[in-house]
Amino acid sequence: MASSSAAAATYRCAECGADLNLTAAQLYPEGVYFEAGNKGTLSFSWVDESRLRFAPEDKIRPFFETLNYWGIQRKRTRISCDACGRLLGYVYDDGPPAMDGTGQFGMGPSQVIPRRPRYRIKTKAVTVANPPATAPYR
Repeated sequence: MASSSAAAATYRCAECGADLNLTAAQLYPEGVYFEAGNKGTLSFSWVDESRLRFAPEDKIRPFFETLNYWGIQRKRTRISCDACGRLLGYVYDDGPPAMDGTGQFGMGPSQVIPRRPRYRIKTKAVTVANPPATAPYR
């Protein structure tokens, strides 16, 4: 369980220092698996859209969405700092399921399961404004 001081950590743009209104309380837990990966990123379940810019982007190349399905085109959205325009990361639709049950409208596993967005922010693009306090040595 995260302490209240850890949840108080906030993130700023590493380029211009703008407050992004992101906190550790909005992070997905460390061990959660995502199809688009986690390496070198922080995965947030929510962002303050007024502090960021979003731009849709289509990548046309082979990718594996699941073990049983692969495609040529993957859509994602670029996230940039609203103050300076630096690329911060991307939005992916591989978060937790947006509904209970299996499949779209609960119709079975053959249907695509809608997922919540995951805001994947690069660790090099942000700085921690007030890092969690460490316990003093005794």
